[in-house]
Amino acid sequence: MAGELSQNSTQTSQSRDVSVPIHPSTVDFAASSATLDASWTFPPVVLLALAAYLVVYGARWRRSRAAGGARAASGWRAASWVGGVLMLAIALVSPVDRLGEQMASWHMLQHLLIADLAPILLILGLTKWILRPATRRIHRLERAAGPFGHPGFGVVAYVAGMWLWHVPALYDAALAHPAIHSLEHTTFFAVGLLYWWHLISPIRSRLRMPGLGPVAYMSATKLLVGFLGIVLAFSNDVLYSYSWSGHRMGLTPLEDQNVAGLFMALEQSIVMGIALAWLFARMLTESEAEEQRTERYGAV
Repeated sequence: MAGELSQNSTQTSQSRDVSVPIHPSTVDFAASSATLDASWTFPPVVLLALAAYLVVYGARWRRSRAAGGARAASGWRAASWVGGVLMLAIALVSPVDRLGEQMASWHMLQHLLIADLAPILLILGLTKWILRPATRRIHRLERAAGPFGHPGFGVVAYVAGMWLWHVPALYDAALAHPAIHSLEHTTFFAVGLLYWWHLISPIRSRLRMPGLGPVAYMSATKLLVGFLGIVLAFSNDVLYSYSWSGHRMGLTPLEDQNVAGLFMALEQSIVMGIALAWLFARMLTESEAEEQRTERYGAV
């Protein structure tokens, strides 16, 4: 009898499809990430470009500092420029670049560094004094660009660039072909510079957005791009060619894509909040300076 019960129990347990939930803490992250390549890339063209950014800026910063003091070229401006170059180095030289070829979440982090953080820090590193040799050329270029120099085009270019390169066919083509991948990164950097230039440029543009214009400019853009992040975060299908069995860094391909979408949505919201606060503070400072000029010349 005992033998029959043991045999029946064995047959029953074998016939059942037992599903055991796995808690995230039980996942072996070291084993699941063993196949990931986290090496540095050191692409020569990128390294030369980053070195040129530092050398040229350093020369202009020293001359501006000598001519106009801290107001013309302050220490925090130099730190901001170096920070922007560092963001590009992290995105294009560090293991982030290699990991981005293997996981959507790292690829998204790379995109956000190139399109937002690096352009913001680089532009904040500039002043009228530092840009003085090129100021007139920038104004002429703005006039020659016509509608392409309008802030509205900055919104269209930024949103279109983000959405276009997240179309599965183009996204996968960038992963498969280094030349297309470089074009993707160039696009993100270009539209990021254009977009943020209209908001935080040190040069007063003839198309400067008055009043609540910057708020509408940022809100429209970040909501449209943030919606793309939400689509990726809640998608039930793997849209891109990332594929592996089991887990990488504790994530399945679908979970990795969802995390990438969350990165995008959260980053857009956080950056928008910080930028709006900064723009509001700058608006108050400029308003106060304008009132002081009016009082001074009015008294005269």
